[in-house]
Amino acid sequence: MAIFKSIIMPQASGSLGGIVFSRNKGGAYVRARAIPTNPNTAQQVVVRQAVGNLANLWSNTLTAAQRAAWKNYADNVPVVNALGDSIILTGLNMYTRSNVPIIQAGLTRVDAAPTVFNLGDYTEPSIAIDATDDEIDVTFDNTDAWANEDDAAMLVYASRPVAASINYFKGPYRYAGKIDGDGATPPTSPAAISLPWAVEAGQKVFAKIAVVRADGRLSYPFRGGAVGA
Repeated sequence: MAIFKSIIMPQASGSLGGIVFSRNKGGAYVRARAIPTNPNTAQQVVVRQAVGNLANLWSNTLTAAQRAAWKNYADNVPVVNALGDSIILTGLNMYTRSNVPIIQAGLTRVDAAPTVFNLGDYTEPSIAIDATDDEIDVTFDNTDAWANEDDAAMLVYASRPVAASINYFKGPYRYAGKIDGDGATPPTSPAAISLPWAVEAGQKVFAKIAVVRADGRLSYPFRGGAVGA
């Protein structure tokens, strides 16, 4: 179900952080990603509510200066859509793109737009699947800026277990957990994140991992898969 359809976003397609960018005969729109077999899972409810609440906040709570700052950030930070095209999001789209994952992870919403014009760099992590404890072990570089920053985090999403022979997974992913940055003591690598479901040895789990910075910048995701052992 579309949450709102008033966003002008030419050529945008695909999804980011639980948000689906698409088009229909009425034009471009954004909605929360829904899983047809069970559209009322707790995670889907969180995402749908977040998208709706953020649209309301944008119109009724953010100041004109804050909305202008998000537009300025969006204008200066193109993103690549699922078709490989570089596109400019609207200020509302960028505000939603950043804040839905932040809210999903239980972090504090960011209303002030970033003033650093990038999505935030980080060292590509690696993953291993612990089938005994149903965990995904994420190895990362704790000297990265996000790891040494309060209110920043590495967000981890996981697929359902699939056959080891599968080499590509489009989605959907389920939010599994986060690794919090810390300005005093960075997190220790690797970090174990509990999977949302049981996995058996020999099954493969795919992960989507992104970094959110304290100022609201949300990185492009890393994607990879590993077989449980």
